Amino acid sequence: MNSDQLKGKWKQIKGNAKQQYGITFNDDEAFTEGKYDEMVGKIQEKTGKAKEDVKKEIESW
Repeated sequence: MNSDQLKGKWKQIKGNAKQQYGITFNDDEAFTEGKYDEMVGKIQEKTGKAKEDVKKEIESW
């Protein structure tokens, strides 16, 4: 596991925390940010790419 994959795991954890905050306080923006962070983290973990590369790839979709 390289450092980008580890950072991807951490990004997923942060994304889940944001989602829970969004649910608890009825904050749709925080929930959506959490889902995005989780998605970036999962892709980063699976591919081992840097966060910036993953974000560029997502924006190109």
